Amino acid sequence: MSSSPAPDALLGPADIRELAAALGVRPTKQRGQNFVIDANTVRRIVRTAEVRPDDVVVEVGPGLGSLTLALLEAADRVTAVEIDDVLAAALPATVAARMPARADRFALVHCDAMHVTELPGPAPTALVANLPYNVAVPVLLHMLDTFPSIERTLVMVQSEVADRLAAAPGSKVYGVPSVKANWYAEVKRSGAIGRTVFWPAPNVDSGLVSLVRRAEPVKTTASKAEVFAVIDAAFAQRRKTLRAALAGWAGSAAAAETALVAAGVSPQARGESLTVEEFARIAENAQNKEPGHQ
Repeated sequence: MSSSPAPDALLGPADIRELAAALGVRPTKQRGQNFVIDANTVRRIVRTAEVRPDDVVVEVGPGLGSLTLALLEAADRVTAVEIDDVLAAALPATVAARMPARADRFALVHCDAMHVTELPGPAPTALVANLPYNVAVPVLLHMLDTFPSIERTLVMVQSEVADRLAAAPGSKVYGVPSVKANWYAEVKRSGAIGRTVFWPAPNVDSGLVSLVRRAEPVKTTASKAEVFAVIDAAFAQRRKTLRAALAGWAGSAAAAETALVAAGVSPQARGESLTVEEFARIAENAQNKEPGHQ
């Protein structure tokens, strides 16, 4: 016998459409809304995220609550961050109706995830979310930065974004998201999600990305802002050598070369071949580290 709650606690395709109709909700492209309508998929996400009974999970963009309910089955408590007025107003009622015994373990924060600086209740230990495609990377980085207590993250994003986040140095799709995510965590692809589990079905495939926070932060005397400024400059002109790409950041190509050589990085290298540690070394060797310089 399975010990999980009755399957009807989770939302199926008919439930989702019924809820949406009752609320007058039409998923909008502008907010990147695609609702998961398959209970097996949300359970798979929770399993892949390795959500534990003592976890405090934060979810961004819960929508109608498909994943929220699956998280509530598995975690100690769940806090959902929702920007949409109608969805935010409806979610607590959905949780109370479908999982009354867990309703006191649920909290809703009605705001833009990019502006969240604190959450109610205990500090979150995990972030699990089906992130809106258009803001996935900035939201992910903001949450990891704002809540250092988040140890494990599993996000569902557009497949292409998943590839970028999990890319290793030297890969064609390695870029700013890859390096910045790596500043915080060990990142890997954790599976693919087909289009048919969503309503409306998106015209792109989705992927799961797992991020486990680094036990030790990147060792550097440079600040995160200084390191990220180097990363941004290095990839702003992808085809250029670092000597040329970092000229603006360093003040001149010669100053960029000096910083690169001091960091043990070839001035002829390109940004896509460097690890986050190498970017940190370049930032440390900047000649222009006046107070407030970014």
